[in-house]
Amino acid sequence: MIKVSVMYPYTADARFDHAYYRDKHMPLLKARMGDACLSYTIDKGLGGGAPGSPPAYIGMCHVFCESVEAFQKAFGPHAKEINGDIKNYTDIAPVMQISEVVVG
Repeated sequence: MIKVSVMYPYTADARFDHAYYRDKHMPLLKARMGDACLSYTIDKGLGGGAPGSPPAYIGMCHVFCESVEAFQKAFGPHAKEINGDIKNYTDIAPVMQISEVVVG
């Protein structure tokens, strides 16, 4: 299984609408990807390692799929629509990583 992580770096003046991300964007992604998206989680950054420090990321999601190929096949045809929705909840450029789930 793989995990596609999409992370939004924290900056003091960044705009990130957590409610829109939770209620609109991620359900859109799930609807377009169908069964290829086995599940997803959403994280909201609270703080860094040091007390009172800001989080490294203001928000992130993790999308779980059987394989990189399954993700690409399901996401690819809808990438323009899904990526086009980003402007509706943030002005932050996302950072993406694909990982193999070793334990989980």
